[in-house]
Amino acid sequence: MDNLKIACLNFDILWKDKNKNLIFIEEKVKNISVDLIVLPEMFPTGFCMEATEIADRNEETLHWMKGLASSKKSAVCGSASVFENGNFYNRFYFVKPDGTFEYYDKRHLFTYSGEDHSYSKGKERVIVEYKGWRILLQVCYDLRFPVFSRNNDDYDAVIYVANWPETRIDAWTTLLKARAIENQSYVFGLNRIGTDGNNLNYPESSYCFFADGSIISETENHFVSAEFNSDELKKYRGRFQFLDDRDSFEIF
Repeated sequence: MDNLKIACLNFDILWKDKNKNLIFIEEKVKNISVDLIVLPEMFPTGFCMEATEIADRNEETLHWMKGLASSKKSAVCGSASVFENGNFYNRFYFVKPDGTFEYYDKRHLFTYSGEDHSYSKGKERVIVEYKGWRILLQVCYDLRFPVFSRNNDDYDAVIYVANWPETRIDAWTTLLKARAIENQSYVFGLNRIGTDGNNLNYPESSYCFFADGSIISETENHFVSAEFNSDELKKYRGRFQFLDDRDSFEIF
């Protein structure tokens, strides 16, 4: 398992403007070289409940991500609104450079905003393997539900992509740190910035936490970057074997 270099793009998503958002991303990532590029929750449109208007119906975002992953020789991940088999999903794609992909449909829909009325919830907990790393995929509101993300010694890192507004930002930061500590894993939380179509504000609030709760990420020019170090993670878990004492029940 090699070290994994990650760059997360935290940008001001233009409301319901897929074309301009995708062009902006292509321009921004043009000169970076990393193993994994992470994009925010619903990065093509913003966190919009008008699913019938914005949702992909022919895997448009997935095809674009495949092209980007191939050209950058990097995995690309992020979520988009998707229509499939009569239902709408907030779908978190993870696309590898060779074009293969996996996806996680957001399970915990944000009832406060009516997401549960616009989208169908996912049924599966998804862990992808990439360059030897086992990565749990999570979306925004999932962060508030620790049982769902409990590490059963089956992952090394968690990636949360979000549109988490300023009014509740303390919860975002606190829970990201908690998930890292309790699961002895890397936790990368990518939040958008700017203002959305509902006039909600999003401050700079994207971080990567190590398994001990320390922040290891750096922010520069829209990117929040970090490196997952396999030796450091193994050493830390070997010294503090807290996961061995976890509760044994499993829900998923």
